[in-house]
Amino acid sequence: MGLKLKKPDDAVGSATPAILIGCFVAFGGVLFGYDTGTIGGILAMKEWRDLFSTGFTNPKDNQPDVTANESSLIVSILSAGTFCGALAAAPTADTFGRRLSMILESLMFTFGVVLQTAATSIPLFVAGRFFAGFGVGLLSATIPLYQSETSPKWIRGAIVGCYQLAITIGLLLAAVVNNATKDLQDTGSYRIPIAVQFAWAIILITGMLILPETPRYLIKSDKFDEAAKSLARLRRLDISHPSLVQELAEIQANHEYELSLGKATYYEIFRGPLRKRLTTGCLLQGLQQLTGVNFIFYYGTSYFKNSGIDNPFVVTLITSIVNVLSTLPGLYMVEKWGRRPLLLFGAVGMFVSQFIVAIVGTTTSSTVANQVLIAFVCFYIFFFASSWGPVAWVVTGELFPLKARAKCLSMTTATNWLLNWAIAYSTPYLVSDGPGDLNLGSKVFFIWGGWCLICSVFVTMYIYETKGLSLEEVDELYAKVSKAWQSPGFVPSMNFSDVRELTVVGKGDTLVTLEIGGREKGPSALSNHAETV
Repeated sequence: MGLKLKKPDDAVGSATPAILIGCFVAFGGVLFGYDTGTIGGILAMKEWRDLFSTGFTNPKDNQPDVTANESSLIVSILSAGTFCGALAAAPTADTFGRRLSMILESLMFTFGVVLQTAATSIPLFVAGRFFAGFGVGLLSATIPLYQSETSPKWIRGAIVGCYQLAITIGLLLAAVVNNATKDLQDTGSYRIPIAVQFAWAIILITGMLILPETPRYLIKSDKFDEAAKSLARLRRLDISHPSLVQELAEIQANHEYELSLGKATYYEIFRGPLRKRLTTGCLLQGLQQLTGVNFIFYYGTSYFKNSGIDNPFVVTLITSIVNVLSTLPGLYMVEKWGRRPLLLFGAVGMFVSQFIVAIVGTTTSSTVANQVLIAFVCFYIFFFASSWGPVAWVVTGELFPLKARAKCLSMTTATNWLLNWAIAYSTPYLVSDGPGDLNLGSKVFFIWGGWCLICSVFVTMYIYETKGLSLEEVDELYAKVSKAWQSPGFVPSMNFSDVRELTVVGKGDTLVTLEIGGREKGPSALSNHAETV
């Protein structure tokens, strides 16, 4: 089979435009990663602590600081904003389109950055983080949606996974900037890291002004001619090329078939066949957060400092570098191994690494023990970044039919942010040693490791293998295969354009029933549509 990702023989046209566009759109992940990574360092900066302290003195260094309550609010309010933003992403993306939505969402993020940069007290700073989070939440649901609807099926996983790569790059950039400004003796120590985010938003807005709308959204909006132009641009094919015409016909026929089964209201997606997919997507995104990785990026600097590790800013920078580099093999393995094996590999690896960190951090505090702790935190980040980091976005991006894709993605992403908020809010109480706090320290990794064990069971029972399938073929997979562990090796056997041409689609018809009907009518019935177009 070889190591190289090879373009299938039946993939006509060029994949280069779609790959470049998908990778550029992934840049929006930098906004998410950078904003997430910045706050941990800012909370540890002397100038910020002096200015924003409300009278509390940290007993560890006898310096002004914010309380655990204030720290929880400041960090977690971003996730509260992203939760609200993710839920608002569906009506935004379906009303304005995927492309224009990302422009508006970037502007919302910029407004939040303005408030944070100008703030000199906690209330305005918190408001800025909420609005920035609202913009990030909108983008976090729309970006994978845009990528999945424009990418060729044979490399879709790697393209959507680039969103997670961009998140890790944002985290790394945050660590670099924080490390460069932390010793400044004025408010520039924290204002510069915050203001740098203007650049990320400007880059994304500028690019989206010239990129195309997704052909699937245009089909959904009954703009067939515009959809043809968009797909022709993505595939570098003439608008009348037979392969392009057939691909558009398949997208449209699939959409019509799904609509024949029921509307895409919120009520409908919580019942029937879509409920299974929505539950899978929400659990996957929730479990991604329960692996505990954001504990490192939200509170890692403080955790390493409290563990007796010298230069905690440098250690945070190292973990960010590991995070970026480890995502790269994940982008390759998601297409070579598939979704299920990679997620299982990551869950088991994280479970082992985290239990070692918990045991070492709990039983000893020597210099050697600290080195072991850092090493296995890096191993843990490797397993996450190469598996659950990118693949959670890949799987949720390809789970849902066109009629409900925006709504379902917004809810799966909102689940991610809800758990993100819960972890960000509760962690200070879990690891701090203040009055009423649990002071778990390294024991908290027993909790994250336990959830990783649950993740491995979840993958085995509920994650379908969708490698190499078009978004329309994923619908056929779920219609014909009832158990997730039976999905590897599934081969699609019919086209939705054939279903439409048979003119037998009715409320309650299943795909299997329609396929049997087509076979009874003979091969000519299954080729009529291709001949007419």
